[in-house]
Amino acid sequence: MALLEISGLTKRFGGLSAVDDLNFSVKQGELLSIIGPNGAGKTTLFNLMTGFYKPTSGKIIFKEKDITRSKPHQVTRSGISRTFQMTSIYSQTTVLENLVIGQALHAKSGLCSSIIGFPSANRERKKIQDKAEEILSFVGLEDKRDKSAAGLTEEAQKRLSIGLALSTEPELLLLDEPTGGVNMEEISGLIDLVDKIRQLNITICLIEHKMRMVMSISDRIIVLSYGKNIAEGTPDAVANNEEVIKAYLGERCVF
Repeated sequence: MALLEISGLTKRFGGLSAVDDLNFSVKQGELLSIIGPNGAGKTTLFNLMTGFYKPTSGKIIFKEKDITRSKPHQVTRSGISRTFQMTSIYSQTTVLENLVIGQALHAKSGLCSSIIGFPSANRERKKIQDKAEEILSFVGLEDKRDKSAAGLTEEAQKRLSIGLALSTEPELLLLDEPTGGVNMEEISGLIDLVDKIRQLNITICLIEHKMRMVMSISDRIIVLSYGKNIAEGTPDAVANNEEVIKAYLGERCVF
């Protein structure tokens, strides 16, 4: 059964269709990669899926519920979380504090009870701290626990950004170029992290330009060009698709 279903999804900016009558589904437990040349509509699609943009037409169904017009925080609460192409972290705090903040934003106790110091709020704070420590270890940043997030390498910031997305305990995780700006020697570590996330039974939808990563970890690939789905299938099928090869001419895409 599909976890997410996209039907007839269209987003126009003036006379330009950034996403054009898109139809696809994401199966429970799979890793679906979305690829395409720059300007193909990939990040616009993620913005639609997470409520940052409202579609011109079409529907987004998640767990059989229509979330097409939901606000970003409602989408997150429904079980979808994301990272961003430009790494989004709380740069003025430590690595651990970033993850504590991420947990606190989704805590059950209200602000009032936290200030007053109700026992339930104290328990919530302990739970938040423990969960932040757990995620810190999971994404491999234990040795940077008390360092400023602003001073992290690009690769470590990507790990922290993924950790923040995991703080919401998503069922569907959207990763927007998780290896962007990361050198080739560091990519294998991020691939391993994505594999670890899959083992948690989290479904993953990935936007990525580094084709070696896409081809090595994807169950299925969708190729966008000018907002349209021009190909869909296994990595082998997509790599040998003539239309895909044409769409990537000039992009220096190596399969």
